[in-house]
Amino acid sequence: MFESAHIDTFTRDRLPDMADWPELVFDLPELRYPERLNAADTLLNGGKPDRPAILWDGGSWTYAELRATANRIARVLTEDYGLVPGGRVLLRGRNTPMMFAAWYGALLAGGVVVSTMPLLRAGELATIIDAAEIGLALSENDLMDELTGAAKVTAKPVSTVGFGAEGATLEAHMAEKPDDFAPIQTAQDDVALLAFTSGTTGKPKACMHFHRDILAMADGYARHILAPRETDVFTGSPPIAFTFGLGGLVVFPARFGAAVALISGPPTPQALLDCITRHKVTMLFTAPTAYKTILEQLDGADISSLRVCVSAGETLPKAIFDAWFEKTGLKLMDGIGSTEMIHIFISAKAEDIRPGHTGKPVPGYRACVIDEDGNILPPPATGRLAVKGPTGCRYMADERQKNYVVNGWNVTGDTYFHDEDGYFRFVARSDDMIVSSGYNIGGPEVEAALLLHDAVAECAVVGVPDTARGQIVKAFIVPAAGVTPSADLAEALKTHVKETIAPYKYPRAIDFIDELPKTQTGKIQRFKLREG
Repeated sequence: MFESAHIDTFTRDRLPDMADWPELVFDLPELRYPERLNAADTLLNGGKPDRPAILWDGGSWTYAELRATANRIARVLTEDYGLVPGGRVLLRGRNTPMMFAAWYGALLAGGVVVSTMPLLRAGELATIIDAAEIGLALSENDLMDELTGAAKVTAKPVSTVGFGAEGATLEAHMAEKPDDFAPIQTAQDDVALLAFTSGTTGKPKACMHFHRDILAMADGYARHILAPRETDVFTGSPPIAFTFGLGGLVVFPARFGAAVALISGPPTPQALLDCITRHKVTMLFTAPTAYKTILEQLDGADISSLRVCVSAGETLPKAIFDAWFEKTGLKLMDGIGSTEMIHIFISAKAEDIRPGHTGKPVPGYRACVIDEDGNILPPPATGRLAVKGPTGCRYMADERQKNYVVNGWNVTGDTYFHDEDGYFRFVARSDDMIVSSGYNIGGPEVEAALLLHDAVAECAVVGVPDTARGQIVKAFIVPAAGVTPSADLAEALKTHVKETIAPYKYPRAIDFIDELPKTQTGKIQRFKLREG
């Protein structure tokens, strides 16, 4: 490791033992970074000063204006609130220009950014604040109540600063600051982000990412798979507290000098369509279920500017891929990433896509499947997905590090099929594999079959205990609009699955529900369905 610029050594002191780190690979020249590296400074230098950086319904910022705003924020944090390099800064806000500028400003000042989901409640915020020993938190004014409530119960005092409204504290301080700031010359392996996992399996973990990791997700996946241009306009639904959103909406546009268009209000499918039309969006980032909903609202919408559509967060069912391609002529680009790896590490360029497959390792990464003993299985084989590259898992002071890293590989918790052509196909989350009467059944395959039926809007499949079979397949189904749940419909869906995939995989139990439990990033919380 390089000499740290952090005066507050909290994060470096809580890195896992290096013996428990994954092996890191820097095969590509673009992934070899200088010793001193401030990711925010590098990204803000990526766009020409007079080029648009952020677009929204009320206006726009050029890169020069974004830099000036971030500089003023960095001055406020350091001069008025005493932030020192290594200090943690919690951010609470929607995808707004000021939220983005605050992210840059905290990093320019050498801070460690802890972005949080806008819908988190006081108790959840307090847990994060205590875990990361946060002393400074910035929040949109109209999201301040929950943060104020959290600050009342945390172990240490927290300074809370509002932004994004007339008379807000942060903007008032900024008005008194010049727009220049000398960025802290952090080390490439100084911690820049604490990204808390989104909780699909219960208690969240804090993933520690370096300044170089922020650039690596752009210089691997974005550079080689998306091939952005300066003239591109990005948009999407994920908040930047979700690293899928951080990459697609903050890092990728800036790294290649492009623009991001931000949505006003909740990122509904209609809001996405309006944004695409208004700002001539070329690159779209959202989840498979959103693409499915957008399809139903496409009539009359102008999406002719789109050239890249990225799907992540959940596995992409082939039915949605096919329907999107048939209606738009665009291939949805599937990908698997994780908070632990910071972004997508398996995907495929549009011309290399095989529908139903996630793709191949992104340049800079290696992947394989392993058995329960950690042995690499030669293709064709099904096993636990393992990956290594320029980024990797580093949990903050968490014993679960030893579970995620096995023999130098990051083991994601997914079961994949690796074919002889090098493609990887998702089978199931490893803890979602259903074993019924000796048959291994991947829940997502059953879900994909159910989604082909017009009566199904959304669904999730889990295994539940059964005395005769060990487990049976159970489906939770959100009916399509205008569809009334009934016993006859349940039987029809069972028959449909039997006729679509191997009959033994059909759901022997079906529950109709109003909505699926999801994380704030849109991932289905199947563990809640299993718990009943």
